Amino acid sequence: MPRTMTPLLVLALASVPIAAQPPPFEFTRMVAHWDRYDDPGYLPFIAAARPQVAQLGFYGAHFWSLAHTSAYGGYPSHFPVRGLAECGTWLENRNRAVQRLGTKVIGHFNVEFLVGDPQSEQGPRGFFKFYRELWDETELGPRPVADPTAFLERDAAGRPISGNNYNIGGMREYWACLRNPHWQVVLKAWVKRGIERGLDGFIANYFYRHNCLCPHCQRGFRSYLEDRFSAEDLQRQFHISDLRRHVFPELVAWHDPAQSTPLRREMLRWSQISNKRVFDEVFVRYGRALKSDLLTAQWNHLGNFAQIESDERCLLPAELWARGEDYLWYSTGAAAFYTDLANQFLGEGTLQARYLRGASDDKPFTLGKYENTRIRVAIAELAANGGAPMGFYTRFTDPAARREIVRYFRFLARHDALYQSNRPYAEAVLLFPRRAVQRGEVAPLDAFRKVGRRLLDRHLLFEVQPDDRPAGRRGDRPVVSVSPDASQLPAAGDPRFSRFVAPYTVRVSATRPATGNACTLHFVNYNRHEPPPGPQGKPSPGRGIVDERPIPATGVAVDLVIPTGQRVTRVTFLTPEADPAEELPFRQLNGRVSFELPEFLVYAVVDLRLQREGCCSATE
Repeated sequence: MPRTMTPLLVLALASVPIAAQPPPFEFTRMVAHWDRYDDPGYLPFIAAARPQVAQLGFYGAHFWSLAHTSAYGGYPSHFPVRGLAECGTWLENRNRAVQRLGTKVIGHFNVEFLVGDPQSEQGPRGFFKFYRELWDETELGPRPVADPTAFLERDAAGRPISGNNYNIGGMREYWACLRNPHWQVVLKAWVKRGIERGLDGFIANYFYRHNCLCPHCQRGFRSYLEDRFSAEDLQRQFHISDLRRHVFPELVAWHDPAQSTPLRREMLRWSQISNKRVFDEVFVRYGRALKSDLLTAQWNHLGNFAQIESDERCLLPAELWARGEDYLWYSTGAAAFYTDLANQFLGEGTLQARYLRGASDDKPFTLGKYENTRIRVAIAELAANGGAPMGFYTRFTDPAARREIVRYFRFLARHDALYQSNRPYAEAVLLFPRRAVQRGEVAPLDAFRKVGRRLLDRHLLFEVQPDDRPAGRRGDRPVVSVSPDASQLPAAGDPRFSRFVAPYTVRVSATRPATGNACTLHFVNYNRHEPPPGPQGKPSPGRGIVDERPIPATGVAVDLVIPTGQRVTRVTFLTPEADPAEELPFRQLNGRVSFELPEFLVYAVVDLRLQREGCCSATE
């Protein structure tokens, strides 16, 4: 029998106190830039759009690998000036300038991806030159080791794992092993320096683990297995007879689900637990010991719900999922930045947004959609589902894009009471099959996508919850749970559910604001004139906002189940494209309210003011 149903390592991690946090920092508007944050128009854009958070600049391995090299101005970091001291001073000044505009600054922090060459005809380059020749002990403290190659991930022969996928500055790529305690000393030195440069927080990226077989990984995985399994179970399940002497020929992390095995999933699970442990140690405990209100986040990947081969938290135990983190960033990659309306593909991240909201218990989050064209849709989609627009491609240098970003951000700020700390108003919960994924079963993911799409197409008000979290009651009344393998969905016309008449290109969601007695309906319209197809007839993502070209939505009607014990007193229609707001006539009977929406372009909001029944009369 296993020693315990819950791994001792997870119990230990869960019991170690995270540094005391101030009240959660809630925000609903953010921008992120890897480039052009030195543009003369950047600060005027921040002043006009008024985001609460701006991700800009690099403070981890990208900074210390590249800022002193001739590749300083290229991908990925696009530093505005060359030189460690010069670029550091520039970032300090930019941080202060942005903060004076009322926006918090979050620095990107690459935790392990090292660009450089340990030796070349020019000597060490990139990171290795920095570590050997440019490390300033008055700035960063003593070097933890003499040889920087001691930090690196290793293959089965003990050689550093390297690649040349990016070819940044003609240099190779290496990865530091996060389980190496000496590397954690380096990370902490960089965190301290970033805080000294005025940052409000960090978003950590490149939080990967490869097939590293270094001694730290071998020891760490053996310790994990020892805590999780008895000697009898190790022999029976994995044919490991002497764990303490066992040398693993592979220690994979992400891998092809079709090639997965129970032992490989244990390797992936341990990889993600140990990554989380390092994140907590470096950013949460150490970082907040230096700055108590330090904001922390991870830049992760979800795509179209790829699991085992993607998602940095796919096998992370529920009790550690985003624990101690202030917000979430998840990239959807190439899964959602175009439309194919002929096949009813909306290029949306609605399901992903609802999953992140449910899995994190309503932490702020954003989706990195790489959406350079449908600027309004990208903002509206996140705002409608509890997220913080927008993840990427806030192209303020395009006058048309800048105009719409500012318009939509000001709309969100003007109606902040509807968004700040709101909660879902759902009539059903769609369960995300985390338990199946943990068993290596990915077929239920396809069922989840299909059921989620059907619920969206039917305009059902639902949220998403992972099935490995305790079930609970959300909103104002019990909700119906829908499993991805359910043979039947809620029947059309079921009186327990609200009904919406709307085109398939419109998505509907509902929230309850944190203050005031109200319910908010959100409508996002994905209909548009599509750009011509690209190569091989594939749908084109477009050239920018010039190709967004939305088509207005018409004929939308609502028959909403009113929150229990409430009556509607006022229905107000809001949209970024129209000012002022418009009062709508409505009818209410037997706990339901019905009304019709005017035409709207991309995003419409309906603010329903409520009153407790029996409190006083309501005007219809």
